Amino acid sequence: MSGQNTVTPTADGLIEAAKAAKTRGTPPLEKWNPEFCGDLDMQIKRDGTWFYQGTPIGRIELVKLFASILWREGDDYFLKSPVEKVGITVEDAPFVAVDFEAEGAGEAQQLRFLTNLGDVAEAGPEHPIR
Repeated sequence: MSGQNTVTPTADGLIEAAKAAKTRGTPPLEKWNPEFCGDLDMQIKRDGTWFYQGTPIGRIELVKLFASILWREGDDYFLKSPVEKVGITVEDAPFVAVDFEAEGAGEAQQLRFLTNLGDVAEAGPEHPIR
């Protein structure tokens, strides 16, 4: 991540933003344009485990709150609220497929994946398989 750390980012403000966003549905991250506030000591490991300050985040609901404000720009990941954007480290991918369902055959086949956070994503241009 690059940029100057002008404000010490904290998880508390982001938790509140995520909670507020969840009560109103999917947050409009594409409309939020906050200043970069620095990097937060948060990581998503290769196996999908989220860590804050070196400690695994054990509460799945808290992980889901953070995931709801996760934003990608190029190869970099951020947690984004209306007033701040902080960088986090993602080792491989932020979500891990834990199950899938196939429907159809050939070019018409559809693959739907269940993630480690309980979301469903269909493979395609928006969600390529790698």
